[in-house]
Amino acid sequence: MTVPPDDRSFRREMATAYRSGWHFIDLVTAIPHRGDSLMVTLFGEPIVVAREEDEDVRAYRCLRRPRGAPQPVRCAIRYGMIFVNLDQRDHQLADPDTNTTRATPRSA
Repeated sequence: MTVPPDDRSFRREMATAYRSGWHFIDLVTAIPHRGDSLMVTLFGEPIVVAREEDEDVRAYRCLRRPRGAPQPVRCAIRYGMIFVNLDQRDHQLADPDTNTTRATPRSA
């Protein structure tokens, strides 16, 4: 993991991420290869973070209802760390061509 040269900007960006509903999951190195995934529980909700075939990292909320399809969750990678946002107000249906791994918290 590389730390930006200006430590103050890193602290400011991390504070913005935590205030805006973004939560740290793990380092990107936890899912190094295509098809790798990890499952975490965040606020009682199971979340699957996967590195897909196109090398993008995406997150999904696992619905407990029978036959419920996984619901996409906003996912961002900053400084080698994976963040997800469970805030429903921050979720929008995204164009499939949009790269969600470069999302920026809306308050930034």
